[in-house]
Amino acid sequence: MAKSHHVVPATQGGWNVKKGGSSRASVHAETKKEAVDLGREISRNQGTEFLIHGKNGVIQEKNSHGNDPRNIPG
Repeated sequence: MAKSHHVVPATQGGWNVKKGGSSRASVHAETKKEAVDLGREISRNQGTEFLIHGKNGVIQEKNSHGNDPRNIPG
């Protein structure tokens, strides 16, 4: 997923915000809440999908901040 940003657990502890397809973190945060807040801001600014993963790597939440293909307002 190239036009996306993900909040994922960091191997060294804490949480990372990564652009889809990138191996390097854009942002590192100590808490998940901080990473989500920073990642959401980056995603809104760049108009990307925003995905929040749990500690097990499973996607817990998705938000579209880009070109949403749905014709449903809201």
